[in-house]
Order: sequence, then C-alpha cells, then structure tokens
Amino acid sequence: MTEPIVLSAEEVHFIADTKFFLAKARISAKIRRILEQVHEALRSELKGKALLVPGRFTLDAFQFVKGEHLEHFSYQYLDFPRFYSREEKFSFRTLFWWGHHVVFALIIEGGHLRSYKQNLMNRYSEIAGRGVCLCLGDSLWEWKRGPGYTLEITRERKTEVAAVLAHRPFFKLARFVPMNDPAVSTGGLVSIGREALQAVLPVITT
Repeated sequence: MTEPIVLSAEEVHFIADTKFFLAKARISAKIRRILEQVHEALRSELKGKALLVPGRFTLDAFQFVKGEHLEHFSYQYLDFPRFYSREEKFSFRTLFWWGHHVVFALIIEGGHLRSYKQNLMNRYSEIAGRGVCLCLGDSLWEWKRGPGYTLEITRERKTEVAAVLAHRPFFKLARFVPMNDPAVSTGGLVSIGREALQAVLPVITT
C-alpha cells in the first residue's frame, strides 16, 4: 500500500495563505511594467548606434518571459536586443530572479565573438569601474554572483580579465542589483538598466 503524503502545518499554512498569492500576482504585474519601461529606455539608448551584430539581426525583436523554476525560484525577464540561433547569441537580458537579485546582462556567443573580445580589451578603460562583472560559469544560463561565479571588471584587473576571456567560446557581462538595493523600491531600476547597457556598448559597437 502506498504511504500517504503528509503536508506539515507550515506547508499547509503557505498553500492556504491567499494574501501571499495575491501579493505575488500584484508584484509580478509591477515587474512586467518595469520591464516594459526598461525596454523603452534601452530602445531609446540604441537608436542610431552602429552595432556589430549577427547578419539576420533586427532591433525589432524582443521577448518577455515569466517562469517558476529557475533553481526553484520564480523569474521574469526581458530580452532586448534579442538574437538567438544554434551558432550565435547576441542579447541583453534584464532578469528579475525572485529571492536573489536583478541582473542586466549582455549575452554573446559565436559570430563576431573575436571582435567583441578585442573591443572589450581595447576599450577596457571605458568599461572598467562601472559595476560590470565577467561571468565565469560554464553556461550562459548561470545567474549566480560572487566568488567562482563572477569577476568584477575593475581597472587593475585587465590582465586577469584577458586571461579568463581568452579561450572562452562565449561570454556574459552582467551588472547585478541586490533586492535590498534602494533602486528596487524607489523606481531606479530603469536608470540602472540604461547605465548597464551604456557600460557594455563599447563591446558591441563598431
């Protein structure tokens, strides 16, 4: 006979808490509106810029995504600009990862990879010291930060960044915003998103 599955008192409390689910729905709707504002700010920032992009790239492509299972936590994100194929990836992702942080990340793989790496190193002084990290994970879809996961791009780390970047078949540059950052609760995320894009533009402009 199959043993019954027993829910603890704490678990029952959570699933019976209607306030939590209503609050989550309300917050999710606000996050979507923030992402929409980020989209408009990024589109304005990129207008007229000479970008080094994949051949079939179009600035009209973007995507809003909402899910529940990023390492057991809910998430919402915007990809803009957005280009994905099996061989090439060129995107700027704005990710809200519930329980963790907000991330603004440039995702690069294939295509003009060599030129992007050269731009990063040749224009290093324009990027360093602006809160951007080089992500160290073996996957573009790793979103943790801290030792072993990220290397902050500072002026004194140029040699270290070059060594890490040299043989990578892809790379991701990201600015992380903790959930307790005042920008999260005071409407400052759109400005930070624009600043994050400005910081990495030297990598992707001609």
